[in-house]
Amino acid sequence: MDEQLTIQVDGHQLPATLTDPPASQGMVVFAHGSGSSRHSPRNVHVARTLQQAGIGTLLFDLLTGDEERADALDGHLRFDIGLLSRRLDAAVDVVADQPRFAERPIGLFGASTGAAAALMTAARRPPPVRSVVSRGGRPDLAGAALSEVKAAVLLIVGSLDHTVLELNRDAARQLRAETVLSVVPGATHLFSEPGALDEVARLATAWFVRTLVPPLPA
Repeated sequence: MDEQLTIQVDGHQLPATLTDPPASQGMVVFAHGSGSSRHSPRNVHVARTLQQAGIGTLLFDLLTGDEERADALDGHLRFDIGLLSRRLDAAVDVVADQPRFAERPIGLFGASTGAAAALMTAARRPPPVRSVVSRGGRPDLAGAALSEVKAAVLLIVGSLDHTVLELNRDAARQLRAETVLSVVPGATHLFSEPGALDEVARLATAWFVRTLVPPLPA
């Protein structure tokens, strides 16, 4: 079911993996965090859970190989939320412009700084983007875009990720659309504790099923 694509943006071709399970009624585009890629085991784990629930996924590299190596030295690109969001815009357009996905709602799953990019893209793409999930994200880095987001937003944070938890609480107060802050007990920033990532996948899947997949007719 995996299809290899490229996202063309900023003069670069960014590799992507699209998975469209049978009878899929929605598509979730992933924005990974700093120092990661489309192969992030945490995002892949969540994506597989979504696919099992009948939701398609698109995972792609936000940075080129050269950019990743440069960013590893000083971290300047991982906090360039405008650049990351622009590339996420391009990925959303790749999905939205395909006839087979034209009628499907789109969700965004962002991790770390990728969550800020997801919220900025959601603010600019209200027609196709209906829902956002942030995992251990930095929604505060989306700045003024928070108040422009019309999509439903789920913020998932570990209870032991104290600084990020406070930043998410502040961001939740600025978001005007439906917003839920879900705290995973005993989890740190990467949700590496036993069962923590499974809980993230469960919460994200339930959120996207409710906010993306249309209800069956009565």
